[in-house]
Amino acid sequence: MKSLVAIVDWDSSCPVDDLKTFLQSLWAPWRVEYFERPGNSRDFLRRAAECTNDVDHYVVYRRKSSFLVMNLYPYSAGHLMAVPYREVSTLEELATSEKLELIDLSIYAQHLLRDVVKAEAFNIGWNLGAAAGAGVEAHLHLHIVPRWSGDHNFMTVTGGVRIIPQGLRPLYDKLREATERTAFPTDDSAPTL
Repeated sequence: MKSLVAIVDWDSSCPVDDLKTFLQSLWAPWRVEYFERPGNSRDFLRRAAECTNDVDHYVVYRRKSSFLVMNLYPYSAGHLMAVPYREVSTLEELATSEKLELIDLSIYAQHLLRDVVKAEAFNIGWNLGAAAGAGVEAHLHLHIVPRWSGDHNFMTVTGGVRIIPQGLRPLYDKLREATERTAFPTDDSAPTL
């Protein structure tokens, strides 16, 4: 197992700006994956929906009306999003089949994340509109955020820093491998009451 090394620069003599008194530097060379991606823009969900190369857009799994994609700016390692192919901004605009498929994708994402990152729990939800925190208002998406006991450690609480311990590409490869061994839920797999 690879270990993560983070260097906090408490004594830098190179002032960045006036925020230096509030922020500390965290050396995170794996973040280069996030800002070196060509063509970063607000329409990345539409481009992922239309692409033919899933690897380039971190699309983990596709269904008839929606797909599962990695969040390029994750809250935690394995943060996924279920996204309809159609660009809509409200839940009312979704067809019934799209609604059901997005929920099924969130269930599938949980299976994948329990397997790959050993997630213990999940935050799942929508950010609809700018006031709710939507980064992409025009193309709604369902966030599936894996969580672990104690994932709010001292770095988050006292330092205001969240550590993502794995790069996008290695985690993407593991998630894609997991889709080969994890069946998508069907109506037949639902528990009966």
